[in-house]
Formats: sequence, C-alpha cells, structure tokens
Amino acid sequence: MKILIINCSPVRNGATAEIANIVNESVSAGNDVRSVCIDDYSISLCKGCRACHKTAECFQKDDVTKLMDQYEWADRIVSIAPSYWADVPGQFKVFIDRCTPWCNTHEPHAKLSAGKKAYTIALRTGPSMPECERIISTIEHFHGHLEIESSGKLCLTSVEYREDVAARAEEIRKFCEEIVKD
Repeated sequence: MKILIINCSPVRNGATAEIANIVNESVSAGNDVRSVCIDDYSISLCKGCRACHKTAECFQKDDVTKLMDQYEWADRIVSIAPSYWADVPGQFKVFIDRCTPWCNTHEPHAKLSAGKKAYTIALRTGPSMPECERIISTIEHFHGHLEIESSGKLCLTSVEYREDVAARAEEIRKFCEEIVKD
C-alpha cells in the first residue's frame, strides 16, 4: 500500500511533525510511505477567476500540481493539522483553495484515481474538542470534493509542544492500525 503523510503545518519540527513521525513509524512496515510538509511547496493564492471551471487547470504555475501528484500516487492519505485560530493553517487552506481544478462541483474537472482513502489527525493546544472537529470537518470536506473517502479521524487536545506528543503516542499508534488494516 502507498501511504502519503502530510504535515499540514508549516512548522517542520513541532508537535505536528512529531505526530507525523509516529505515523510514519507505525505504518511503514510492508508499505511504501512518503512524508511531506505543506511548507515543502510553493503555492500561490487562488485568484478566484474561475478559469479552472472551464479548463480543469489553473493558469498559475507553482507546486500545486507537484503536491497533487503525491495525492495521485497514494492509496491512503494521512493529513495531520494543528489548529490555527480554530481551523487548518493558512498554508494548507491556500492549497485547498488552489485544488479547485480537481473539485467535483464543476465540469470539466481534473480527477484523481478512484479508491483512495483519507485519515485525518487534528491537534490543538487547548482542551476544546469542537475546535479539533472543525479542523477535521474542513479536511473531510476537501477530501469529499476530491472524491477521496474519509475513513478515520483522531482529535488530540492539549497538545502544544513536541514534548506533549509522547503522552499521546500510544493513541496515535492505535489509530494507525486502522490505516494499515483497510
């Protein structure tokens, strides 16, 4: 199985990255795994011109297609997103906006191969679960428009620093069992 792990945070060495490391270790046996960070890609803001509604591609030439090539490669996609003001980080939201050419709400649209499954992990500093659920909702909504099946989610509250992840490591590993089981 080909598994893509995406750190939706621009921070390459924080709590989100530590969770990505645990996921990578947990799913790598017998699988082909790639890990990327949203900050690995240069993505321009959507101009809202809707030209992609007619052409199924964006006129801007940046790294969106490179990241979408990773999505195409994968059978399973694991998105790990921290809370930035109760939603996904802006860098990841910009990527979502730029995926309009792949959005199934207009024709023509670009398409990913069928049969992909997605898993989402949301984390936040405070104890409020609704904020994590909002992050997951954003990512699952995005996956739905790409016709990727949302197959699992994990909410981690009270995680601010990389060191806070150790107390949740077993919970993350258990969640990863679902990813490789499917």
